[in-house]
Amino acid sequence: MRPFALLAPLAVAALAAPLAMAQPCARPADLAAFDVASLKSQLMVTALMCNARDGYNAFVLRFRTDLMAQEHALQGYFARSYGGGGQQRHDDYVTQLANAHSQAAIRFGTSYCYRNVGLLGEVLSLPNGASLAGYAGAKGLVQPVALVSCATPREGSQVAQARDRR
Repeated sequence: MRPFALLAPLAVAALAAPLAMAQPCARPADLAAFDVASLKSQLMVTALMCNARDGYNAFVLRFRTDLMAQEHALQGYFARSYGGGGQQRHDDYVTQLANAHSQAAIRFGTSYCYRNVGLLGEVLSLPNGASLAGYAGAKGLVQPVALVSCATPREGSQVAQARDRR
């Protein structure tokens, strides 16, 4: 067998691998939806771990419309990015997100509630639902996926810098 005969398929596979593994890009509205999803998940874990269900329920009731809009945006991202497999990817993401926040709670142990219960108060003091995405984005919350921004180069550098600070 000629050595080059084996190298050609390997070279094609090596070149194709990054294309197959490429993460779909996220628009600014998608990034906001991911941030809000992470905030909601962290607050849910906090409510369960720290017996703060009343605060979480108040959060959900107060921001119901905004949370639903962000969830709709998240569903749109997964549908646009993965087509027919979007719902499964979305479900997997929500599961991974809950697991990531639960693991953080376990790692922090008894200090978890001390560190996180104040988030509920902070969120409930936001002036309106439009503030949720900015608040969540500034918190640098757990995100089990690597997000790539679709932003223009100028915007992209700002988004990348903001994400790198996390």
